[in-house]
Amino acid sequence: MFNYVLKRILMVIPVLLGVTVIIFLITRVLAPDPAPVVLGEHATEAAMAAWRTDNGLSDPIWMQFINFVSGAIRGDLGMSYYTHQSVTAEIGSRFPATAELAVCAIIFASIIGVALGVISAVRKNRAADHISMIIALIGVSMPIFWSGILLILLFAGMLHVLPSSGRISPLLQPTGGTGFFLIDALIQGRWSSLADALVHLIMPTIALSLYSMAIITRMTRSSMLDTLGEDYVRTAQAKGLTRGRVNIRHALRCAMLPVSTVIGLQFGSLLGGALLTETVFSWPGIGKFAVDSVLKSDFPCVQGIVLLIAVIFVFMNLLVDIIYAYLDPRIKYGASKEA
Repeated sequence: MFNYVLKRILMVIPVLLGVTVIIFLITRVLAPDPAPVVLGEHATEAAMAAWRTDNGLSDPIWMQFINFVSGAIRGDLGMSYYTHQSVTAEIGSRFPATAELAVCAIIFASIIGVALGVISAVRKNRAADHISMIIALIGVSMPIFWSGILLILLFAGMLHVLPSSGRISPLLQPTGGTGFFLIDALIQGRWSSLADALVHLIMPTIALSLYSMAIITRMTRSSMLDTLGEDYVRTAQAKGLTRGRVNIRHALRCAMLPVSTVIGLQFGSLLGGALLTETVFSWPGIGKFAVDSVLKSDFPCVQGIVLLIAVIFVFMNLLVDIIYAYLDPRIKYGASKEA
């Protein structure tokens, strides 16, 4: 098992190195010169040359790459062209918003997705199965920005029951703490802030979770159908166990192995930054920050965000592999045979 985990960890290194090279090439070689964008159209050539020198863009490409990699290893992702603040600090101040939204979205998607998948598998080719699959098809097909706009028009525009943007009302925002408003409000006992933060979370959570919910639903249904046909399930039914006990305690328990993999991968993608969702709902996370940075040609911020997304996704894959190996004895046995 140790060798299996070590092998997966070592595989992360070339992946991150490759991502770093791609990020650097896109922002330094393929992208346009940021100096005119940052300084404005009326800036002189002398001013732009001085700006490039101050920001290290006049150095040879290989030296810029070495500086970027060495700084990233130390946790130094450079300085923003606009705020002149550390990119690490800029991302750190926005990451709790994205993490809070992603956690709520994956919890919602997992609960609804697994429930719909189980119902669909147990009632195969019946009305409940068809309805569940239609919901999953809508979730996969509908773009996030479109579902977000529809939610805003319905709940904020027509019904006026939910806020259309933002993370919390300014006067109710908790001060200090972790940056996770739900946790800070609980710790500080600010129940009005907690309620307001939850209300602001409803629409972004639903919009962000639709795609993941659809994937989880379809995977749960497929895995449950395979498990329901196994001999041990029929044996449990022959022993006189109730149908619900057989479906939940026996079939679903084994069917959750591939489903857990999908949930882990979906959570990694959500943590990476929900670009469209955060833009539509003006959610102050790293997704919206990435869009703003790209539009302003703030390349150090773009590099830092993309590298963070890559690190999160790679390590979520690593975590899923480890959990799967822990849950499935066949993988552990295979790892021991390789060793």
